[in-house]
Amino acid sequence: MMWGMNTPTVTVYGIPNCDTVKKARTWLTEHGVSHTFHDFKKQSVPVELLPQWIDSVGWQTLVNRKGTTWRKLVEATRAAVTDDATATALMLAHPSVVKRPVVMWSDGSLSVGFDTEVFAAHV
Repeated sequence: MMWGMNTPTVTVYGIPNCDTVKKARTWLTEHGVSHTFHDFKKQSVPVELLPQWIDSVGWQTLVNRKGTTWRKLVEATRAAVTDDATATALMLAHPSVVKRPVVMWSDGSLSVGFDTEVFAAHV
């Protein structure tokens, strides 16, 4: 690497105590992938990035409808999530409902969840 060049970085978004996030971060570290971590609990879901994430993977992928947070929501709240705007509002109000991890790769692409094949394709 030449001095003065920016090192591409990977950003992992999620919650530190999430087992899937832990596995993803461990995999990245073990494979020598420099990454930063954005904690939804401390830093919130990045409102400025949500439109890009939704455009990239769709709100249906981002909203974890199998998780505890989703199941604990009242039925009316779950039923109201029908489009980009309502999904965005839900994810901002309940960061734990976002499927994790969300990974912004150094090439600008996005992945959701942990899949070793997907991760390996980016290193």
